[in-house]
Order: sequence, then structure tokens, then C-alpha cells
Amino acid sequence: MPSSLNLKKSGISYFWDGLSLIKRPGLRRFVLIPLLVNLILFGFAIYFAVQQLDVVFGWIQSHLPDYLSWLNVILWPLAIVTLLVLLSFIFSSVMNWISAPFNGLLAEKTEQLLTGKPLYTGGTLDLVKDLPRIFGREWQKLKYYLPRAIIVLLLFFVPVAGQTVFPVLWFFFSAWMMAIQYCDYPFDNHKVPFNDMKFALKQTKGASVSFGVAVTLFSMVPVLNFIVMPVAICGATAMWVDRYRATYRNAKVAPE
Repeated sequence: MPSSLNLKKSGISYFWDGLSLIKRPGLRRFVLIPLLVNLILFGFAIYFAVQQLDVVFGWIQSHLPDYLSWLNVILWPLAIVTLLVLLSFIFSSVMNWISAPFNGLLAEKTEQLLTGKPLYTGGTLDLVKDLPRIFGREWQKLKYYLPRAIIVLLLFFVPVAGQTVFPVLWFFFSAWMMAIQYCDYPFDNHKVPFNDMKFALKQTKGASVSFGVAVTLFSMVPVLNFIVMPVAICGATAMWVDRYRATYRNAKVAPE
């Protein structure tokens, strides 16, 4: 069980810890690689999407009467903002898969920085061999998420009550999933089973959910959400070191 000292620290505080940690010299390169990949892919997606919007608006313009041509001035900014929000959410999900190996490495280096004890996870060849297990772990998270997301979404169609309760439930469900998504990286580095990881987070649900709330709020802001992933991983690893590491001592530590 976590110590009473660590119980005093909120999950939101760990998110701010992550914001400080990504600036540390020993972690910068592990933050920049997935961030650069993310930005390049997002840039290509934006370019392609804007090209398609241009075609769509050209078609709309050709069918609009002249006295309604001013609508373009309103529709273009709305379309761009909507596109940025949608692509941001889509990329957050896709990048969790693409960046999974890098995220585990960032969690490993963050733990090493915080504890001064390097994890023995092998070299590059070992990482390549471990890719099926890493992506299998992402699949476990997706299997956990989808049925619960569908149930919460179905509540939206309950008359009156559904529309009132749904936004609150969806927000806190998203926060819980953010905690699972990012806390899983340090747990997985220590080969802690997925169900054990969920149980540990439930034992400290207040800190877990408040951490997830911070991640969720920042994930809703386009452009800013690009740095949420490394911040959340570093913050989740700090929470692992404080609250869970003493319980799960099954990791192999590099020989002195």
C-alpha cells in the first residue's frame, strides 16, 4: 500500500511533475522523437485534409448564388477549427499505438532519473522482439475501453436523463481511461499484468482519476495536446515511483 506521505499528493500534482520532467536534459531526446513523428504525421494529415476541404468548398461555391458567397468567410474558419479538433482526437488515439515502444522507453528513462536505478530491459534487439507483447498490451487497453465506451454512449439516447448525465459520465470515464493509458507504461515496464495494474489504480482512485482529469482537459486543447502524451507518461511514472513501485518489485534491475 502507498505510504501516507505519498497519499497527500494529488494526481493533478503528478501531471505538473510531468510538465517539469520533460524539460530535464536526460529525457529531452526521448520526448522529442515521438513528438517529431507526431508532428510530421499530423502535418501531412492537415495538408491532405485542407486539400480536400478546398475541393469541397469549391463545389459549394459553384452551387451557391452570388448573394450567399459571403458564407465562405464564416464556413472556412469553422471548418478549420473543427478539422483541428477532430484530427487532434484521432491522432491522440493513433499515436498511442505508433508511439507505444517510445512511450515505454520514456517511462523507463523517467523512472531511472527519479530513482537513480536503471531498469534492465535489454538492448534494441530485445525491444524489437518485445514489440508483439507491447502492441498486445495496447490491444488489452482497447478491449477494456470499447465495450464500456459503447455503454456510456448508449446512455445518451435515454430521454432527458441521458442528455443530462452523459457529458459528466463521459468526461470522468475519459479521465479514468487516461489514467489507465499512461500509468500502464511504467507498470508494463515491470511486467505487471494489466488486471493487477487496474486493481492498483482502483486502490488509489482519487489520485488516479484526478491525474486523468488533468490529462483529459489538456487533451481537449488542439496543438497543446501534442505535448500531453510525454507529460502524462512522465507524470504517471512519477506516480508509479511514489505509490506503486514498492509493491511491485518484480523488475530486473541492471547490475551495478
